[in-house]
Amino acid sequence: MKSGNIQAVLLDWAGTTVDYGSRAPTQVFVEIFRQRGVEITVDEARGPMGRAKHEHIAMVAALPRVTELWRQKHGAAPNAMDVKAMYEDFLPMQKEILAHGSSVIPGIPQAIDELRRQGIRIGSTTGYTRALMEIVIPIAAAEGYSPDVTVCSDEVSSGRPAPWMNTRAAELLGAFTFSQIVVVDDTPVGIEAAKNGGMIAVAVSLTGNSLGLSEAEVRQLPGSELQQRLLKISVDFREAGADYVIQSVAELPALLGRM
Repeated sequence: MKSGNIQAVLLDWAGTTVDYGSRAPTQVFVEIFRQRGVEITVDEARGPMGRAKHEHIAMVAALPRVTELWRQKHGAAPNAMDVKAMYEDFLPMQKEILAHGSSVIPGIPQAIDELRRQGIRIGSTTGYTRALMEIVIPIAAAEGYSPDVTVCSDEVSSGRPAPWMNTRAAELLGAFTFSQIVVVDDTPVGIEAAKNGGMIAVAVSLTGNSLGLSEAEVRQLPGSELQQRLLKISVDFREAGADYVIQSVAELPALLGRM
C-alpha cells in the first residue's frame, strides 16, 4: 500500500507526539498512591498506560503487590470509592504537570507537514480527558503540532482497547475505509485498539512509554544498551499485533512511502 492510498493517520498524544518518554502521567500515578501511604514503582505506574485514566488507576490498585500494600496500610483492599478518590486527586495534579510536560517531540511538526502535503488527514486520540487536553492542545499548537481532530477518552463509551476513539476520529475526518487508516501509538493497548478497529497499527519504540526515558536520558544511554532495549520493545510490540515499529513519528512519512 503506497502512502497515496492512506486516508488518515491517527496519532496518540503522550509519548507519541508530545511528552518524550510519556513521563507526565507516570509522575502523578506514583504520587496519588504515595499520598495514601502506598509506594508503587514506575513500572507499575506505566503498566496500563494508554487506557482511560480512571481505569488505569483501578488496574494499578488491583495489582497483587499494590493491593497487599494497601491492605497493610488501610486494613482492606482498595475499593471503587478509593479509586474514585484517587482519580479526583489525579485530575488537578495532572493539569499542573501537563502545563510543563507537554512539549512536542522533535521532528513531529515536519513529519505532519509532509503527511498533509500528501493529502493525508491527521487525527489524534488520547487516554486524557477533554479537560486535560485543553491544556495540552494549545501548548502543542504553539510548538507546531495541531491535528485536525482530537478524540478524548471521556468522549466515547469506553477507551482502549476498544476501537471507539479511533472510529470516532475517523468519522470526524470523513475517513471510512478503516484498512487505509494508520494508527500510531506507543502502548500495547493502543496497538490492540487499532487492530480491533481493522486499522494499520504502527508502534513507536523510542519516544514513548515502553522505553520511558527523556530525550536527555536517551542521549546518555550507551548505544549498545539502547539498541538492545529497542529491539526487545520492537519484539514486544510485534507480539502485541503491531504491523510496523518505528522509533519516532518523525520516521512515519518514510514508512508510509515504503508500504
